[in-house]
Amino acid sequence: MKSKGKVFVGMSGGVDSSVSAAVLKKAGYDVTGAFIKVWQPEGMPCTWKDERRDAMRVAALLDIPFVTIDLEDEYKKEVVDYMIDEYKKGRTPNPDVMCNKEIKFGSFLKKAMEMGADYVATGHYAKKHEVLSMKGGQNEKLFCLGQSKDKEKDQTYFLWTLKQDQLKRIIFPIGHMTKPEVRNLAKKFGLPTSDKKDSQGLCFIGKVDMKDFLKMFIKEKSGKVLSTTGEEIGHHEGATFYTVGQRHGFVITKKTTDDAPYYIIKKDVKDNVLVVSNEKKDYDVVTNQSSKEFILSDFNDSSSGVEFGKKYQARIRYRQPLQSCRLEETERGEIKIVFDKPQEAPARGQSVVIYDKELCLGGGVL
Repeated sequence: MKSKGKVFVGMSGGVDSSVSAAVLKKAGYDVTGAFIKVWQPEGMPCTWKDERRDAMRVAALLDIPFVTIDLEDEYKKEVVDYMIDEYKKGRTPNPDVMCNKEIKFGSFLKKAMEMGADYVATGHYAKKHEVLSMKGGQNEKLFCLGQSKDKEKDQTYFLWTLKQDQLKRIIFPIGHMTKPEVRNLAKKFGLPTSDKKDSQGLCFIGKVDMKDFLKMFIKEKSGKVLSTTGEEIGHHEGATFYTVGQRHGFVITKKTTDDAPYYIIKKDVKDNVLVVSNEKKDYDVVTNQSSKEFILSDFNDSSSGVEFGKKYQARIRYRQPLQSCRLEETERGEIKIVFDKPQEAPARGQSVVIYDKELCLGGGVL
């Protein structure tokens, strides 16, 4: 059977990427398993050897070549250093978005192409659709990112930065499946990862407490927690360690019996102060900023299909229910998103991802 092309599958040692490799081989692709080795912080559990061993076992069972691609330097610079710098500036970064942009579909994609691959594939829960667009009077084939069949596992929120030159080289083999279907298929293939638990936490590094991680690079500095009236009602360990919307990690010393839970509505890294409230309406008053309208930086229209003024849906955090909105262009040429309803705890640095029903059109940064 003629091969459908050479594809490098990013194999993390988990069930999703294992099934992706098995599905592609069965479909007639020339498959190579690739483990991406990234930077690991000192003093924290190191699991990459175990994960690579699991990936190698799957590759051996499938009888496919296996390679290890070292991207330690790239990961440290593009993901870790970026994340630390953003927190120092008082913003709330999304390292998983940057990991996909710079590592999986940046450096890994580039190296795979240099090694002779036609495509790269991953175990992301997402779909890729092929559409025709009229440009210059001619039909042009474009690719669109689509939500996966499993809406609970859908990962398009973390893929909004993808552009056409990347999408045309990417395959998402399990986007049309649910998680239970993936596990059942893994058992049918006899994969040793069929019952392996899903990884949690920071991309590649795993489940780590973000505050503990940041403390390795940023010194603690005790500061005040203020109410919306400016009264000191508690203390914290350093404003850089917190994000707007967070409901824990700081100490409230002045409480009443009927106090509702407090959450952060503003943080000031320069003065090392957190402002908290138990009322959503206080955000606009305290920050002097609307919670319905935001300027987006680093905007990406992945298939050049976004229309200003048209009704879309968007989310400002992973798994948030989609919110009705529209996009506008300001007189200064900036992209502004206007939500129909106020958004709870919007934080600078968060990703805003735009949808048109099942299609993910792209996004930007608050």
